[in-house]
Amino acid sequence: MAHQHSSQPRLSPSSYEEDIRAVLAPRLAYFEAVARHEHVTRAAHELGVPQSTLSRAMVRLEQDLGVALFARKGRTVSLTPAGRTFLGSAERALAEVEKAADSVRADADPTAGKVAFGFLHTMGSETVPALIRAFRADHPRVRFQLVQNYGEAMIERLRAGGLDLCLTSPVPDAPDLVALRLDEQRLRLVVPDDHRLATRRRIRLAEAADETFVTLEPGYGLRRITDDLCAEAGFVPRVAFEGEEAETLRGLVAAGLGVALLPPPAVARPGVVELTVTAPRAAREIGVAWLDGHPDTPPVAAFKKFLLSRRGHLLPE
Repeated sequence: MAHQHSSQPRLSPSSYEEDIRAVLAPRLAYFEAVARHEHVTRAAHELGVPQSTLSRAMVRLEQDLGVALFARKGRTVSLTPAGRTFLGSAERALAEVEKAADSVRADADPTAGKVAFGFLHTMGSETVPALIRAFRADHPRVRFQLVQNYGEAMIERLRAGGLDLCLTSPVPDAPDLVALRLDEQRLRLVVPDDHRLATRRRIRLAEAADETFVTLEPGYGLRRITDDLCAEAGFVPRVAFEGEEAETLRGLVAAGLGVALLPPPAVARPGVVELTVTAPRAAREIGVAWLDGHPDTPPVAAFKKFLLSRRGHLLPE
């Protein structure tokens, strides 16, 4: 392998950081094979490339680095001290690439791949465990990465590639998303059990206009729905406490600190009474969302199909 000079200059200091990955990455496997065999012909045969191509690639690599990686003697080569140092890093880099490839192949495996699935906190205790249990009856080895969060945060994570699918409310309307309604969940006015309204079973929301409310923080879908329903009933809620989790709000209601519009609990909580709201109609839509045009792995496609098959009966009775 003749070590010829090239008229093409090495990477300049100003361009080095920008270009070094593009220069080195395609040549690391070539370099590792030549270093392992200490013979260009045998390395070229293993890689399935012409010997001349491999020889030129190694010469260009040394020229771009400005360092001799090989000492050449006839048809054989041996590593210089710099080459041996570079080999250690190259082997680690190639191992990381192989590890990454194995990981993404495993996640896409039709029978044992991974689904990154986001959902609202209020669906974590009962709805989502029941869904996953039903899905895994036919897909027992599929793995799930589960993320609980409020709607806007999940949509941000979906766009960033951290989620494959999410259950959220309200159902988002955005050009880069596909979002489909799956079910509807009635909301109740939750009051302390010694409240003046606690003996009632049904109520018009306007009757709570003078009450102090406890709500989720702004940015949560349920907070937006609460504000909209109160506006439809003709008032702006007087909010005393804002939280991040529905069951915490129930605890505040039980302590007599206000009333709240909440979805039904998984387990009845003592200290509160839950009233049906007759007007306006108090409900929230639950939908599934994913990135438009984003290709699905087989396990994600299977779980998406399963969720869509549950339209109208997504939530527990």
